[in-house]
Amino acid sequence: MANVSSQDLGNEPIGKLLIRQAVPASIGILVMSLNILVDTIFVGNWIGSTAIAAINVVLPVSFFIAALGMAIGIGGSSIISRALGANNAVKALKTFGNQLTLTLLFTVTFAVFGLYFVDTLIPAFGGKGNIFGPAKVYYEIILYGVPILGFVMMGNNVIRAEGKPKFAMYAMLIPSVGNLVLDYIFINILDYGMAGAAWATTGSYVVAFLFIFWYFLSDNSELKINLSHFKLEKSIVSEIASLGFVTLARQAVVSVTFLLVNNALFNFGGETSVTAYAIVGRMMMFVLFPVFGITQGFIPIAGFNYGAEKYQRVKESIYTAIKYATVLGTVVFIGLMFFPETITKWFTSDPDVIRITPNNMRWAFAAVPILALQLIGAAYFQAVGKALPALLLTLTRQAIFFIPLMYILPVYFGELGIWIAFPVSDVLSTLVTGYFLKREINKTLADII
Repeated sequence: MANVSSQDLGNEPIGKLLIRQAVPASIGILVMSLNILVDTIFVGNWIGSTAIAAINVVLPVSFFIAALGMAIGIGGSSIISRALGANNAVKALKTFGNQLTLTLLFTVTFAVFGLYFVDTLIPAFGGKGNIFGPAKVYYEIILYGVPILGFVMMGNNVIRAEGKPKFAMYAMLIPSVGNLVLDYIFINILDYGMAGAAWATTGSYVVAFLFIFWYFLSDNSELKINLSHFKLEKSIVSEIASLGFVTLARQAVVSVTFLLVNNALFNFGGETSVTAYAIVGRMMMFVLFPVFGITQGFIPIAGFNYGAEKYQRVKESIYTAIKYATVLGTVVFIGLMFFPETITKWFTSDPDVIRITPNNMRWAFAAVPILALQLIGAAYFQAVGKALPALLLTLTRQAIFFIPLMYILPVYFGELGIWIAFPVSDVLSTLVTGYFLKREINKTLADII
């Protein structure tokens, strides 16, 4: 592999650079999403459709705790990208050391609390009736590995901040492939059921951690820290917290949304509707991988060039990222509108689930072509260290628009109203983000070349 320096983020042509950053990120997200997708297919076919609903119930809790690592990773990576762009290696090293300390403290603490309140949290997140038993089995095993996942999510974002997207991709590929292999062994061959699915996932976290640990010890990383860097520094912790809170808030809202939608759909259609939402949720993670890849590739480019005061390159990266992501989002939209029945049958043979899921899937993805603007716009403010607008724009899609709409629209449309809330909230949040991004470009970047 050719030697790649973080300085390339400030020198290569934006289009070429974005592709070089986004393609590995997209491949990593694709394989990780395929892992989740195939894992769900395995569980649905080898254990049963109730097991799909059980995993969907557990996801909000495990996602939130894992999101602590992601939040610390993305918040600190914004600082690291800008510090490297400004040739401030000392700040970059201190930031990375502080990230490691914070990740250990928070993920372990929340995992312990999550295990202690297991019997309260699972029913609260929709794990009722026949779903409770398998959900509890899956939940308890998954939480043992969540602190390790926190380190993986944090480390992956730091690798990307260094301008090493291929290594970040490998960090996502290795556990994804490992999880599928372990799924086959634990579920199909050894017949461990839900426990097998959970141990396969936890084992994949360990594999990913070992790879990332090796990366930072190798010559591939520019961040060679010592014990002094682990000591928490107030100014750095504060900056990590303000920027990382954007990611944490987004993931927290995702968890809350899962909770609310699971419970609302259970009240309307029982386990069948919850299973339909589980399938749609998996597809949201899977089919949007190229859009998320562009967004992840965009963040270190914008952050580095903003830190280097190359503002024209920042503006060019915004326009290029939106253009690429919109084209890819449109391709995804066309596929989902034409083949939802086929997709549903991948997951289950349950006739009731097959009957209701395709139409709901079409509603949930109806506004995908315009979603790129919302994602890139919110990511820009986080990349350049503007925490408040990043937070507000991140929350518009689900917290500000979707959650109120999922209660208002069912009054008029019944269960369909919950599904209609997805595209309506996407449109409204995109309009708001577009307004603030345009104002930022006109005021901050327009006159600086």
